[in-house]
Amino acid sequence: MQDYTKRRGNKLFWELAHTSGTGMMLKTLLITSLLGWVKCQESQSMTPEEKTVIRDQIIEMFDHAYGSYMKYAYPADELMPLSCRGRVRGQEPNRGDIDDSLGKFSLTLIDTLDTLVVLNKLDEFEDAVRKTVTDVRLDNDVVVSVFETNIRVLGGLLGAHVMADLLRQRGERMQWYRDELLHMAKELGHRLLPAFNTTSGLPYPKVNLRYGVLNPLSRTGTESDTCTACAGTMILEFAALSRLSGESVFEANARKALDVLWDRRQRGSDLVGTVINIHNEEWVRRDSGVGAGIDSYYEYLMKAYILLGDNVFLERFNIHYSAIMKYISQPPLLLNVHMHNPTVSVRSWMDSLLAFFPGLQVLRGDLKPAIETHEMLYQVTKQHKFLPEAFTTEFRVHWGQHLLRPEFAESTYYLYKATGDPYYLRVGQSIVEKLNAYARVPCGFAAVQDVRTGTHEDRMDSFFLAEMFKYLYLLFSEKGELPIDIDDYIFTTEAHLLPVSLSTTKPPCQGNNTETVPVSQEEDLFTHSCPSMETLFPNNPSFAKTIRDGYKYLTGVGRAFHPLPVREIELPLHDNGMEPVEFLKSMGISLTPLNEVMAGGAGRHREHKGVYRVKLVAEVSQAPEEEEVVPHVVQLISPPFLGRTVLTAGPAKFGMDLTKQEHGVKGSIVKASPYTACGPIDNAVELKGHIALALRGDCMFAVKARRLQETGAIGVIFIDHREGSNSEETPLFQMVGDGDSTEDITLPLVFLFSREGAVLTAALEEHHNVDVLLLPKERQLGHDKTEKPMGMNIKLRLAEEGELDEGEERGPTLEFVLEKEEVLFKEEELRGQLQSQQQQQFCTRVTENDRTEPCSAGASQTQNSDSGPDTNP
Repeated sequence: MQDYTKRRGNKLFWELAHTSGTGMMLKTLLITSLLGWVKCQESQSMTPEEKTVIRDQIIEMFDHAYGSYMKYAYPADELMPLSCRGRVRGQEPNRGDIDDSLGKFSLTLIDTLDTLVVLNKLDEFEDAVRKTVTDVRLDNDVVVSVFETNIRVLGGLLGAHVMADLLRQRGERMQWYRDELLHMAKELGHRLLPAFNTTSGLPYPKVNLRYGVLNPLSRTGTESDTCTACAGTMILEFAALSRLSGESVFEANARKALDVLWDRRQRGSDLVGTVINIHNEEWVRRDSGVGAGIDSYYEYLMKAYILLGDNVFLERFNIHYSAIMKYISQPPLLLNVHMHNPTVSVRSWMDSLLAFFPGLQVLRGDLKPAIETHEMLYQVTKQHKFLPEAFTTEFRVHWGQHLLRPEFAESTYYLYKATGDPYYLRVGQSIVEKLNAYARVPCGFAAVQDVRTGTHEDRMDSFFLAEMFKYLYLLFSEKGELPIDIDDYIFTTEAHLLPVSLSTTKPPCQGNNTETVPVSQEEDLFTHSCPSMETLFPNNPSFAKTIRDGYKYLTGVGRAFHPLPVREIELPLHDNGMEPVEFLKSMGISLTPLNEVMAGGAGRHREHKGVYRVKLVAEVSQAPEEEEVVPHVVQLISPPFLGRTVLTAGPAKFGMDLTKQEHGVKGSIVKASPYTACGPIDNAVELKGHIALALRGDCMFAVKARRLQETGAIGVIFIDHREGSNSEETPLFQMVGDGDSTEDITLPLVFLFSREGAVLTAALEEHHNVDVLLLPKERQLGHDKTEKPMGMNIKLRLAEEGELDEGEERGPTLEFVLEKEEVLFKEEELRGQLQSQQQQQFCTRVTENDRTEPCSAGASQTQNSDSGPDTNP
């Protein structure tokens, strides 16, 4: 909703003129079926009572989510909210790298501990700490993600220890606590340390909690690559652990990893890539952005300075930030570029993880781009209910999944803290309402499998409780209503609380300082200091609004449309501008005042500022074909299937183009080992000459395809690791490459959702030898081709009075014909494209009470005689 109080009184009347042989009079008509508009007064302010109601609602939602986990899932790592049971690794179908967060250590409980304190649930916190100390084991024989275990479990233990220690010092509760959580954090830190045993200092991406990395029993250690964020998001937790425990080894290893990433930046652009080799320090993926794979590396440079007070981190962040704003930031967009050639964008979509970046920009003091990007993200949520996992630069869905990620709420909180603008309270209110309306289920809150369909996924990740409720509750709370002074803490990337006093009360251990070579850079007001509101926007409380206003129609989604009680459309025109005209342009409608387009004698129109006297003429043309996903199939052709079992599949944007293969690609299927095909292939001999099955996850599609192509496989079928996904409920998508050239990949590649993939793997297990055919759906055996319907575009333009008078030559048009009691929309003269088709007529009738009703093709014959003997053109 936008504020239009300064624009009231400016109205735009649409007058449609129709000239007939009988000299029909002009009439004013509001065409409600074409366009509606409503004045919208933005009431952004929120009373303390309203904030209290919303805050209580957030607490109720948290109780529902946390209570469901404790009732149905604990001590499992996560809740399956649709099944109303816990997710235990090894007992549920493998989801690939997603399951690397699960270590059989009651993940959701630990991740939620300090949230309980923030929400003032101190009894529940004390009970949860007792459960953690008593029940949780950290020595399980499980391979886990170093990154996820660090930010969720180690961070959760440290944040909870800080809270428990604070409550103990107050003398009111936790008097039994003897630093048990800190001891657990130290144990976990030592179990993660083997991952850093590399020649470069960059950690392995995975570690076995019991056996480490290089032990023959570890079942890991073969990985060669890690993401930038995975290696660069250790410093807050590891440094805090060192300062609290007195053991310098943790902070020293985290600093060394950051040193490597800094040293391997591209010196010309000062950007880093997304994936790096942990042994030779060479970049594997050179695309650079602020979203998935890099995001928290930048975040931790800034926050490491705030937490530890070490200038080296701030200097590095500022240099990176200048590069980001020069190459990646194209307000309001944040685009991925090539680190070596940063003027080239490498993809046309953005992922939802970049929603954290406006919050980081607030910390940097760069509010204008933060407001711009946040407003863009808000417009996307209004269009799709939630942020899709990825969306295009035209704000269409790229990946429809929404995992209840908290990054947008995080940035909303930071912007409200920085500006005090109640607009961001309304944004937070919309988040709360949509979660309740579209994600709430009887046993918690469920992720959305696809925002376009609203279908749910049986998962509620631990970060939902760790972050989402924390940021939402803080957004609607005053400082005096919180059990702690929130400004005394820095949020980790998982929103765990670490005290900023660490830099003074717990000095760095000997030997863990980072050496740096000073790099000259252009400094600005906030290079070495935090921003203040008075400096950012002195005496200008509407600062944020003036920036947002430029993006309110960004996605083409306007305000609610309601017909006005009078026959007019009221548009909020500036005295010195034509903003609504720009909005209409975004809808494909161009308006120009007649006094600017009519030659001579136009002065008579100028006495009514903002009044347009127009004829609407619709131009008919064939719509250009948009890029679409061509459905493919995996057709089982060996006995007993004989072509009767056909599985819908998605194509790839790289590899062999099956649409150009007349008969498709035929072969028998063999499961790759490992199933994810991200490491060295163990059954290369079996795969040679066959079509490989590989599970999605752990690495990019292109990486898997290259490995399988090297074995001599003749094709690859990728199977989704998301449990329950299927082609009926989830739109198909095209698999994309890894940001680098994929011309070397020549295999045919198709993608099956989980349910279709289960049919294929079950067939393989039962019959052992299964032949399939990969081809476009329209070419499947026994399938008749269907004609594709022709699309039509309708372009609207203004016609001068008399332009379409009788006898004047005209092209293919749709003319809006005015009658006394109704409006006739009549199709005529589609000579350009439709010469071979029989001319047809259609119409709708707008009655006196402004309701649109259908009418028959012969309705024009029954019109009131006042229209003249023949009103048809």
